[in-house]
Amino acid sequence: MSCYRVFFAKQILGVPFTVGTVEITRARDPERAMRAAALRFARQHGVLDWRERADVAELDLARTPA
Repeated sequence: MSCYRVFFAKQILGVPFTVGTVEITRARDPERAMRAAALRFARQHGVLDWRERADVAELDLARTPA
């Protein structure tokens, strides 16, 4: 299992501004990590869909401590 970090950003005049970050410590694959992060972000912000608060979600493989 891998660790992932998902950045959620709002685009203003084409420039992305990060509005939140979610770390998923264990996920089988990137797709599951993205779904889990989207759900967590929506819950944190009290909305049904993450797109109400952000325009873009970018997935990044997080480094695990050695």
